[in-house]
Amino acid sequence: MFIKINSVAILGLDCTPIEVEVDISGSWPGFQIVGLPDTAIQEAKERIRTAWKNTNLSFPNNSRIIINLAPADVRKEGTAYDLPIAIGMYVSSEKLTTINLQDSIFVGELALDGTLRHTNGILPLAIFARDKGYKNIFVPEANAKEAAIIHGINIYPVKTFAEVINHILGEAEIKKMENISLEEWFENPVNELDMAYVKGQEFAKRGLEIAASGGHNILLSGPPGSGKTLLARTLPSILPQMTTKEAIEVTKIYSVAGMLPPDKPIISQRPFRTPHHSASAVALVGGGKYPRPGEISLSHRGILFLDEFPEFPRLVLENLRQPLEDGVVTISRAQGTVSFPASFTLVASQNPCPCGYASDPDKNCSCSPLQIEKYRKKISGPLLDRIDLHVEVPRVPFEKLSGDTMSETSEKIRERVEKAREIQNKRFENSSYSSNSEMKNKDIKNFCKLNDNSIDLLRQAVTHMNLSARSYHRILKLARTIADLAGVEDIATEHVAEALQYRAKVE
Repeated sequence: MFIKINSVAILGLDCTPIEVEVDISGSWPGFQIVGLPDTAIQEAKERIRTAWKNTNLSFPNNSRIIINLAPADVRKEGTAYDLPIAIGMYVSSEKLTTINLQDSIFVGELALDGTLRHTNGILPLAIFARDKGYKNIFVPEANAKEAAIIHGINIYPVKTFAEVINHILGEAEIKKMENISLEEWFENPVNELDMAYVKGQEFAKRGLEIAASGGHNILLSGPPGSGKTLLARTLPSILPQMTTKEAIEVTKIYSVAGMLPPDKPIISQRPFRTPHHSASAVALVGGGKYPRPGEISLSHRGILFLDEFPEFPRLVLENLRQPLEDGVVTISRAQGTVSFPASFTLVASQNPCPCGYASDPDKNCSCSPLQIEKYRKKISGPLLDRIDLHVEVPRVPFEKLSGDTMSETSEKIRERVEKAREIQNKRFENSSYSSNSEMKNKDIKNFCKLNDNSIDLLRQAVTHMNLSARSYHRILKLARTIADLAGVEDIATEHVAEALQYRAKVE
C-alpha cells in the first residue's frame, strides 16, 4: 500500500515541506530510503526496525519497503524523519485506508526502545506549520514547550512510538499541549556585574550607554588591567529587555543550533557571546557541509564580545565586514545557499601594542615602532570604519580604585537606555529595524536632519579627520542616539560634537 506522511526539512532558519512517501509491497524483501538522505537518515532503518520490535509490533520483514523523501532533489539530513517514516510504514503495512493524516506534520528521532528523543529546529517548524494551514504537529515531548509558544495550531507531545499508533487508531488520544504565554517566561535581567562597582572610567561608561541605546559597535582600547574586559562584561546589565518579536527571532536560531536550554522554551535575555581568539571563520560566521549558525548569528539582537581583538586571525575578522553592514550572513555551499540573521552589537577590546603600554603615561612601552605598526595593521581599516565608537580606557588612578564612592548603578543607566529604545521602537514601528544602528541612507535622511551649525561642524570634521562616507553616516546615526538619550527630537550641535569624539582619526 502507498501512503504519504507530512514532515519538514530545516534549511537555515527556513522550512521546506517534505512528503515521506511509503510503499510496501509483497515483492522481493528489502528496505530502502531514497531522496538524497544523509547517513543519519540511512541509519534510521535500524532504529525503526528495533523500535518496532520493542513496541511489540510485527515488522514487515517479508515485504519490499521503499521510502522516498520528496522532493528528491533537496538534500535531507538529521534524525527528525524517524517518526514520519515509522508512522507511514505502519499505516501502509496495516492498510489503514480510512485514516487521514494530511492535516498533520510528524517529526522526531526514535530511540531503540520506541521513545522519542529531543529534536532540533522545532520552533521554526511550528511557525511554518501554522502559516501553511496545518492543524496538528506531533513532536517529541521534550520539544513540546518550545512548539507551544506558537498559537493557532494543535501541539501533540509524543513520548513513544506506541502512543502515536494508539492515537491515530483512536484507542488512546494524546493530550494536546496548552499554548504558553510568552510574558510568563520574560524576567528581569540577572547580572552579577554592575556598573556601580566599576571604579572610574566615566568616559567609557558613557560610550557603553550610547552603544546599548542604539545598538552601536564599540572598540575599547587601553593598557592591560585598565578594565576593558570588565566593562564589556558589564554591558549586558544595561541592555534593554528584548521584545517578543526579538525573542522569537533569537529562539529560532538557538532551536536550529540545538542550544535551547531544556528548562526554557524561549531565549528571553539578550545573548552575550565571547568566542576565543582561536575560533575559526566557520565557528564565527557559520557554515559546514550542512550550514549551521555561527557566533555572529548566536549573538543576534545581543552582544558579540571579541576580547584581544588583534589576536584573531585577520582573515577571520574580515568575515565580519559584510554582516556588520547588512545584519545578515549568507552562506553558500554546493548544496545551496542559506541566510542567518546577524544583527548584533560588536564589542571589541584591544591593547595599543604587543606589550600593551604604548598609551600608558606611567609605564614605558618596550615595542619598536615597527612592532606597533604591524600589531595595529592586524585589524583592517574597512573593519575599523564599521565600528561607531572608539573609546580609550586609561589606567585607573589609585585614589579612585581605593575610594568608597559608588558609581551610578546599572539599573539607573538601563532606565535611560530603555527610554531611548522606546523612542526608536516608535520611530521604526513600520519597519523591520529595532535600533538606530540599523538605519539605511534613506532613513538617515528622514530622521537625522541637522541644523546649519551642525552641518558646518561635520564639514570641518570630514575634512580634518579624513572621514569616509560610511563614517559620515555612522556619525549621524550616533548623534541620533545621543539625542534620543537626551529625550529631544532634533539633533543639536552638541550631539554631533559628542558623536565626533568617538571616531578614530584616519592618518
